[in-house]
Amino acid sequence: MIPSIKLIADSGSTKTEWCLIKNKAKTLFTTQGLSPYFVNEAQAEQILSNEVIPMLKRNKIDEIFFYGTGCKNPANIQMFKKVFKKVFPGAKATVDNDLSGAAKGLCGDEKGIACILGTGSNSCFYNGKKIVRNSPGLGFILGDEGSGAYLGKKVIQHYLYRIFDNELREKFDAAFQTSDNEILESVYKKPLPNRYLASFVAFLVKNRGHYMIENIIEDGLNDFFFTHVISYKESPKLPIHFTGGIAYGFREVVEQLCLNYDLQPGNFLRTPMEGLIKYHQKK
Repeated sequence: MIPSIKLIADSGSTKTEWCLIKNKAKTLFTTQGLSPYFVNEAQAEQILSNEVIPMLKRNKIDEIFFYGTGCKNPANIQMFKKVFKKVFPGAKATVDNDLSGAAKGLCGDEKGIACILGTGSNSCFYNGKKIVRNSPGLGFILGDEGSGAYLGKKVIQHYLYRIFDNELREKFDAAFQTSDNEILESVYKKPLPNRYLASFVAFLVKNRGHYMIENIIEDGLNDFFFTHVISYKESPKLPIHFTGGIAYGFREVVEQLCLNYDLQPGNFLRTPMEGLIKYHQKK
């Protein structure tokens, strides 16, 4: 039996990470995000045709495993299945939400609490086979506690409310060379405000050690723990796993919060892809 050629995708609102698996060879590449809340069917088809197809080197794909933000919604699942059928005729496409991808990548076949802390945030209790319980993800306006957009929003609030001391205000002005009006317009009028807000996490990274910066990071991540992680009755008994740039970049803060809440820190992955490759190769 000839092994199938698999294409795995982990898609957030900012970027999509892909892996082509042919026999034991792996080809990794990245394209822009494929969130159904920011791209429509035609745009998704264009991204696949222009950015994905050239990376496949004419390999005929047999199976697609697409894990994407917004793919809990049946209408969005059908949209992606329709697009995959057009772009990859003959391939069997499985479309699931990004949280399911994170859970499989982090937990494999074991029980655990899986958390995403990237541009957005999410979490679930995974029983080793499927997601059993999910704390509601309300998006960057109403929720996304602990995410890049959430932390970036705190940076902007501190700047616009004149909370930052002179040292941080000067560093902010030098780094971004923007104005109050330009910030507000980017948040309320321009597309992809969540990505814009998340871009200010770079300011937190560059100014670690300043007490105001540390407070923003710790308070923002604590909001995620207090609102979501401890809401699972299973959390005291299972490892708490994390994926995403925020969790990975501020790992020591996340681990300390686990200890503060008397929880067991588990795996930390920058993206779920490493775990997803192992998961689907094993299957």
